[in-house]
Amino acid sequence: MHGRSHSHWWGVVLDAPDARALAWFYADLLGWRLAKDEPDDAAVVPPEEGKYLSFQTSPEYVRPVWPPALGAQQTMMHLDLEVGDLEAAVAHALQLGAEMAEHQPQDNVRVLLDPAGHPFCLYVDE
Repeated sequence: MHGRSHSHWWGVVLDAPDARALAWFYADLLGWRLAKDEPDDAAVVPPEEGKYLSFQTSPEYVRPVWPPALGAQQTMMHLDLEVGDLEAAVAHALQLGAEMAEHQPQDNVRVLLDPAGHPFCLYVDE
């Protein structure tokens, strides 16, 4: 990409009612470290450099619904996370504060909601 920096960092930013709380949730879930911890802006990074997952506080944040419903706040994106043991990964996520989504479309995938309501998928590759 023209104009891109030489550091090659890239990331995804999620809006949330509390950036710090959601950053800590994903740091614990993924086993990543907190790289930025400010009231309105927080980020987690994996051991290998080059990517990040960032969170920004948005007072106007509206929790999305899953599955989609006409007239309700739609999910704009979701994270897919491959795991080796689906049951153990789901149990860990629930212990950290995730919620199991009511609608589960596939046997090898579990849709969960993070504490801000963002859907994310834990899956095993079949």
